[in-house]
Amino acid sequence: MGVCDESSAYLNPIARYDRGMPPHRGQLIIALPDLVDPNFHQTATVLVEHNESGTLGLTLNRPAATTMKEAWEQLDGVTSPCHHTGLLHIGGPCPGPLMVLHTRPERAQIVVHDGLCFSSEPEDIAWLLEHNDEPMKCFANYSSWGPGQLETEIERESWIIREATAAHVFGTSPRLWYDLLRQINPSQAAIVNNPSLLDSDPSLN
Repeated sequence: MGVCDESSAYLNPIARYDRGMPPHRGQLIIALPDLVDPNFHQTATVLVEHNESGTLGLTLNRPAATTMKEAWEQLDGVTSPCHHTGLLHIGGPCPGPLMVLHTRPERAQIVVHDGLCFSSEPEDIAWLLEHNDEPMKCFANYSSWGPGQLETEIERESWIIREATAAHVFGTSPRLWYDLLRQINPSQAAIVNNPSLLDSDPSLN
């Protein structure tokens, strides 16, 4: 699964999935139910960067038990206020700086796609937390894959790819992963929700 690779820039019994297009910046990778790695089990991760050097992603549905405001006030040397009231999210297993997904390209290091921007520079994050009144989501840690690693995992059917939308990225539903799976494969989502269906309906085995 994804690794903290400092050298990088940063079988399903029910259905065979259409892998679709290769991964690229601005897509979601959605963990399939058989992916049991605890770092990525039942996760949806947006790809912030994907190139020949590797892949940087941020997991969208692992909220921490603290708000960004509480975390910000605990950082050393912080003098600007934080007016963002959302939760801090755990973007993956790799330690890293505070990162923000938002909609303000003038405060971005990467424009992921139209309407979705990425920042990790402290001065930009401080400005966003104090002044931005548009949607954003804040992350500690990130997900990383070395060159070609994510493509291999997709070929092994650990992930399915979909285009990311603002609702996916900035939404707060605790059911994001399940709702995405239900759109992709309703039968499998039903079994995830009620595993006893495998015993009651032989056609699903």
